[in-house]
Amino acid sequence: MKKILIMLSFFVLFVSCEKLEDLNKNIKDPASVPGETLFTNAQRRVMNQMVSSNVNLNIFRLITQYWTETTYTDESNYDLTTRTIPDNVWDLFYINALKNFDESAKIIAITPLGTSSQATQSNKLAIIEIMEVYCYDALVETFGNVPYSEALDISKPLPKYDDGETVFKALLVRLDAAIGKLDQGSESFGGADNMYGGDVSLWAKFANSLKLRMALVLADKDDAIAKAAVEAAAPNVFSSNADNAKIVYLSAMPNTNPIYVDLIASGRHDFVAASTIVDKMNSLNDPRRPFFFTEKSGAYVGGISGSSNDFLSYSHVADLIQTPSFPGTLFDYAEVEFLLAEAVERGYTVGGTATGHYNNAITASIEDWGGTAFDAAGYLANPDVAYATAAGTWKEKIGIQSWIAYYNRGFEAWIQFRKLDYPQLIAPPDALSPLPMRLTYPIEEQTLNGDNWKAASAAIGGDAVDTKLFYDKF
Repeated sequence: MKKILIMLSFFVLFVSCEKLEDLNKNIKDPASVPGETLFTNAQRRVMNQMVSSNVNLNIFRLITQYWTETTYTDESNYDLTTRTIPDNVWDLFYINALKNFDESAKIIAITPLGTSSQATQSNKLAIIEIMEVYCYDALVETFGNVPYSEALDISKPLPKYDDGETVFKALLVRLDAAIGKLDQGSESFGGADNMYGGDVSLWAKFANSLKLRMALVLADKDDAIAKAAVEAAAPNVFSSNADNAKIVYLSAMPNTNPIYVDLIASGRHDFVAASTIVDKMNSLNDPRRPFFFTEKSGAYVGGISGSSNDFLSYSHVADLIQTPSFPGTLFDYAEVEFLLAEAVERGYTVGGTATGHYNNAITASIEDWGGTAFDAAGYLANPDVAYATAAGTWKEKIGIQSWIAYYNRGFEAWIQFRKLDYPQLIAPPDALSPLPMRLTYPIEEQTLNGDNWKAASAAIGGDAVDTKLFYDKF
């Protein structure tokens, strides 16, 4: 009996140990993540950042005075620090996007091809490279000098900051190399690519359109490099709205449009249309107003930027934009045509006329929002809109109309505003800072990477919101 009890006890102990060992196994999380999954996640995070209206992440619609706030007006008055907005933007691009893209590339590069081909693998790596360039470009155009050469090196927890202009030119070289590696006759990410479904020909157009935009950002600083890059890219950029870089969100959480999450699902009434853009569009009888705003008593009425605006007294964000599945846009044909109009005015050889590209841009914007070619023709017939008769220099004409067209794309509007100096936005009376020309460096960088932060701040002329970056000197 004693022997039986001893053996029984041993059996129970053996079984118990096996169960405890099983408890230490993670049966829910995968031991490794496919590179394609990391790419999908990073791509989604980038799009969400650019689309978001969350005041902790993206206040560019407020900076460019498309929207303004109601009860809480800190962000409309350019308070960038209370919510540590620069820290959040920095972390999104470095941690959630670039690190995931980097790991995705490493995994894909060593994953056995299986039924895939070398060309497909090469396309995937080139597309990742294009998205990395997009992210670094956004960081440079937001902050100035940023970590680049040591940014993703885990052995360098306190990376140095690289010169913004040097990084920018290196990115153009990387972009050229990535474009050269794309095989448009082969596949890539397929369904893991939520923007283009793996269509390599569209990625080639996206990359060339990005090259066009980046080159023109550099135009006032280094005309020779800008001209060469623009002229090389121009024949291969977007040619219609069918090329637009969009993600169509789903109708159910958690993959809905971030604006739906911010404004509808959260039950917030924080934003109204800003009078800056509403008044301009009213003066031009712009046909996009119903797609941008709701009416108030039969009219479009904007609130004053930076003021405490009563939510019920002004036009709101249009219902269309707040639907769960409303697409997010990273880049579009209208922007490409405005850039080509600018290129013509700068004397670059890109084909066509400034008038033609300007008209194409406005027409593309109106049609993409839901208007018609007839609407666009009527709008372009307005002497205050027509390129030949609209007021001001080419910078003012293109600057005003691109600002209108980039509604709901606040970051791109901010880039264009700083480059062309139009529209001539005025900071609200109670603004806590001048109109931002950049975001200040994150507080965490100041405290954890202080020496490199000090060097970068000195190099760009001071860590202030009104410090103009290397490309914005004229």
